[in-house]
Amino acid sequence: MFSQFAFDIFEKSIQQYHVLDNVNQPFKNPYPKNEISHLLYRKNWIDTVQWHYEDIIRDPEINPEAALILKRKIDASNQDRTDLVEYIDSYFLNKYQSVQIKENATINTESPAWAIDRLSILSLKIYHMQEEVNRKDASAKHITTCTTKLNVLLEQKKDLTIAIDQLLLDIEEGSKFMKVYKQMKMYNDDELNPVLRGQK
Repeated sequence: MFSQFAFDIFEKSIQQYHVLDNVNQPFKNPYPKNEISHLLYRKNWIDTVQWHYEDIIRDPEINPEAALILKRKIDASNQDRTDLVEYIDSYFLNKYQSVQIKENATINTESPAWAIDRLSILSLKIYHMQEEVNRKDASAKHITTCTTKLNVLLEQKKDLTIAIDQLLLDIEEGSKFMKVYKQMKMYNDDELNPVLRGQK
């Protein structure tokens, strides 16, 4: 099923990132550009780097100037993340463009790509919670707590993968249809953000 296919790619991305475990490491996509796997790998890599940006910026001893630079990187990463979601949705729009939509078809609360975005983030939560469970320097209480949380995340993965695959099946059969709203972020637009507009 597509969700497991995507999750396997997310895991590969996370594992590759943690070989060096450095937010500044070069990125290399192992998949051809014309394949959906290329977009999925890139999507999760963005999420993985941003996960670690968020860790770094929460350092109470971080230099304020360094924090500001990092905040700009997080903003750029969020934009990249949104762009990738739209590219993935474009893949599905193209894939299902010839589907005959049923008269009683309904729309989902989120597009397939935004559901896959949640799966990408969930793969990171599972990876890092598993790290906590495996820690040798942690207390027994910490490991027990994290094991409980890990089990919840694994259950969430099961539910989310089923839901994604069902959504894609419903779209393929015409009982649901896709309607994608392109991003309308205001804070990056120098006409919509009053602070940026005032600097023109």
